[in-house]
Amino acid sequence: MNCLEFQFCGETLLALGKGALFWPSESLLVVSDLHFGKSARVARFGGAQLPPYETRETVARLASDLASTGAKRVICLGDSFDAAPMQHTLPDADRLSLVALQAGREWIWIEGNHDPGPVSLGGAHMSGVSLGPLHFSHIAAASHTRGEVSGHYHPKITVDLRGRRLTRPCFLFDQTRLLLPAYGAFTGGLACTDPAITRLFPAGAEAILTGQRPARLPLPGVAA
Repeated sequence: MNCLEFQFCGETLLALGKGALFWPSESLLVVSDLHFGKSARVARFGGAQLPPYETRETVARLASDLASTGAKRVICLGDSFDAAPMQHTLPDADRLSLVALQAGREWIWIEGNHDPGPVSLGGAHMSGVSLGPLHFSHIAAASHTRGEVSGHYHPKITVDLRGRRLTRPCFLFDQTRLLLPAYGAFTGGLACTDPAITRLFPAGAEAILTGQRPARLPLPGVAA
């Protein structure tokens, strides 16, 4: 399995190459910011034409990570749809694929700022949920509880590698807070050096690059 193991709040977690988080002891897969229906929403309002199969690609990623981890539980950390109405326009094939993935699994949809949770789909719909020492929500709180796991910001990182610059989505974490990358295809991202992100992390925070070989490195822009 393409992943990197790390410790967070006393728990062993796996950062997967596609951007999901796996908690082995809880058989839990966590993904954030799926943004199903983004291409359809953008096209509807006259924006740039995006590839029309981003939902199908995201569902395929999710199926792959569920198969490789064997996860029995799933938490989606909000903004699962790019806008609330898009849950009702999901193509039948994609809806059936999602239903198949939900079968036999505990599935929790966390409310996001783009959607209140896809109530037309099965599973539980919650504003947040706590499990052991970890607390799952969509947006990082200014005054947060130790063990906070959230998404929303779509963090990405740029590094110099063998004479070229490489930009990838990334996980960000310190001793008390963990921020997941956007999991959906064509979601874009916010540089991890942006003040909106650096204000969340004190000295000593780290990043984990996604990709074929996830790599761990200090968070740029935060004093050591």
